Amino acid sequence: KIKKGKIFSELEFYLNENYSVDNFIAKGKVSNLSSTIISELNLEKTNFDFFADQTDILVTNIFGELDSIKIKDGDIQFKLSPEISLKSNFLSEINYNNKSFIKFSNLFKNIEYAEDVIDLEANLSNNLSVNFDKTYKIKNYSFNNNGKISKANFKFKKNISNNFLKKNINELSFVGSQIKTNFNLKKNNIYIYGKYSLNNEDYLTYDLKHNTNEKMLNVELDIQYNEDIKLNLINYQKPKGSIANFYVDLEKDKNKIKIKKIDLKENNNYISAEGLELNKGKLLSFKKILVDTKINKKINNEFSILYGKKIKIKGSQFDASNLPKILTSNEKRNYFSKINKEIEINLSSIIAPLSENLKNFKLIGFIEKGKFVKISSKGDFENNKFLDISMKNDSKNKKKYLEIYSDLPKPFLTEYKFFNGLTGGKLLYSSIIDNDGSKSKLLIEDFKLVNAPGLVQLLSLADLGGLADLAEGEGLSFNTLEITLSKNKEYTKLNEILALGPSISVLMEGYQDQNGMTSLRGTLVPAKNLNKLISKIPVIGDIVIPKEVGEGLFGISFKMKGPPGEIKTTINPIRTITPRFIQKIIDRNKLSK
Repeated sequence: KIKKGKIFSELEFYLNENYSVDNFIAKGKVSNLSSTIISELNLEKTNFDFFADQTDILVTNIFGELDSIKIKDGDIQFKLSPEISLKSNFLSEINYNNKSFIKFSNLFKNIEYAEDVIDLEANLSNNLSVNFDKTYKIKNYSFNNNGKISKANFKFKKNISNNFLKKNINELSFVGSQIKTNFNLKKNNIYIYGKYSLNNEDYLTYDLKHNTNEKMLNVELDIQYNEDIKLNLINYQKPKGSIANFYVDLEKDKNKIKIKKIDLKENNNYISAEGLELNKGKLLSFKKILVDTKINKKINNEFSILYGKKIKIKGSQFDASNLPKILTSNEKRNYFSKINKEIEINLSSIIAPLSENLKNFKLIGFIEKGKFVKISSKGDFENNKFLDISMKNDSKNKKKYLEIYSDLPKPFLTEYKFFNGLTGGKLLYSSIIDNDGSKSKLLIEDFKLVNAPGLVQLLSLADLGGLADLAEGEGLSFNTLEITLSKNKEYTKLNEILALGPSISVLMEGYQDQNGMTSLRGTLVPAKNLNKLISKIPVIGDIVIPKEVGEGLFGISFKMKGPPGEIKTTINPIRTITPRFIQKIIDRNKLSK
């Protein structure tokens, strides 16, 4: 594989009594050597001195160029007896760019992200030691280096993203980094620290230790982070520009990950977890979790979670503002499916959606395969109002029965935009849950709708200006809202939505799929007073409008359909009320009596 070069050598032979070679000494110089290493990768402009005898070969003053790598002041020592060994020390000056990748591709084919390196500049001191047996099999080896990485830039072909980061990572840069490595048959150790940048933003400090052996990977990372972080479950958000210190110490063995410790510190916010064990992305157990966060200098989370014979959650504050959003999300993975434990929750205060506070919340229950199968809980709102949640499990029929009673319905309905302006009332929710889905019923009594966008739009389209103005002002009153629905993995079927009030009554049905596409159709009956007047007309009123009902003669048919934020509404302004609507009102009146 030698293409060219010059050699100057002196040879000395020592003969024995039989005139055969007993020993020899060879010494000299090689200059301007050019040779092929692999494929198109060539060693060029190489110079060195050499000395050899029967037991040793020594090569010194090695200088050369391996494409974008310059080798300086190198030496190699071969020991040929009793076993073969190799030792080498050399300096390397690296000035690599992605144009060189083709030449190095065979060397880097098993290294993740190697193809994404745009450029790399480094100066390293290297030490190599290899021991062979008599068959030239490697018995042991060691490769160490240390030095400085002036700069290194990555541009990822596939962006890096996860649930916590608002922004995808497509570029990663390092400057002024010190590196130390040690690779051998039993373990590989990398220690690197310096400054890094994401997507060409500000440079921040990092400190990384990466150790591997035949069975285990250990990573210890201490890093400053400047981008957004969002943890919806506890309503914590770190804004861009506020520097957080992130520390993690983890071990990985095949599919199992053990997080010894993880810390996030940002201003007065602190989140910590210890002893987390995961298998294939699913949580197996943990020791403890501590959360202490603030919004506008006010505490919104201050609690701990301990994992022992029971899971115990205890603290002075928990921010559940985003809980309805999480519960109605389309997340299919159950990260806690390996958890089977009794659970106790004791929280002095819970921040509920829409800034409602729940006091003295206590819960006892049981979690099976990461889901509640048993719940008994109570909490207090202000003004002698309370929340009561219970769940019972019928293991024989494989069904769960959930009931929620709340004197404040609003916190539970924040994700249903049609009823955004709901005030007052009482809520009763019941659901039967099995492996195929759930069948549920929601009942809300004596409430108002104020500034409800969906309803105001519907009234405006129907040219019911007076009702629309009322809905935007004092609000429209309703005696009851009753929703029956069934849910499976693919969609939620709204079997019936019935709202009865003194100004309008509404009957709807429809569905919502897993992507949020909504389709509703129904009938709205306005102006109860006007209809009462019509009902007083002799004969006609008695025939068309039963006096037992006392509800409207005219109705408005409507349809609402579209993806989230783009729902379109169409109406048919005048329509005779259907017998179904009248029957529903009669049935409801009988129940109320």
